Amino acid sequence: MQKLIEGLHHFRTEVFSSRRELFERLAQGQKPLACFITCSDSRINPNLITNTEPGELFIVRNAGNLVPPHGTANNGEAAAVEFAVVGLGVKDIIVCGHSHCGAMNGLLHPEKLGEMPSVREWLKHAEATGRIIRENYQHLEGNALLTATAEENVLVQLEHLRTLPAVAARLARGELKLHAWMYKIETGEVFEYDAAQKQYVLCGASCTPAVS
Repeated sequence: MQKLIEGLHHFRTEVFSSRRELFERLAQGQKPLACFITCSDSRINPNLITNTEPGELFIVRNAGNLVPPHGTANNGEAAAVEFAVVGLGVKDIIVCGHSHCGAMNGLLHPEKLGEMPSVREWLKHAEATGRIIRENYQHLEGNALLTATAEENVLVQLEHLRTLPAVAARLARGELKLHAWMYKIETGEVFEYDAAQKQYVLCGASCTPAVS
């Protein structure tokens, strides 16, 4: 905790004071560039990997970057996404998975979740991911299997996003784009799913494909 307290002091005396104008402007409202749905994993820093400022990303985080489909009770993720697209006018939604994901490892090895019943229940929102992996990736094992699981899970969660009424309506009008990203922790690379090629490709400065 001491490191966090020292960090608060540094922010207040150094960072905030040098950027007071930005924070005063943000106090008047927000207009984020995108809704960024990613994992709670402490190794993922959306603003760091996208080089964005406070106010530029509307971030939704949970274990496994899951989006429960429409009709799920107490769906906080759906509420956040709805606010982003309806209340804030966000035009892009990114679901970003990552390498070495503990949630996806739990999906592959549910026997390891014996002391985490809430996690096991939460991962039911990735049930389709699990089935895709069991029926189509029997040739993989180890880290390759874990990576494939994380990649497929991002695509499954995009399908869940499409069931949300606010998202479906805007997709139908061409006012919203969905993006599937994978962040590789060990290299800093980000890959985006290209629907035309049916695979993830390295995302660079000109990388703008969306999953239709």
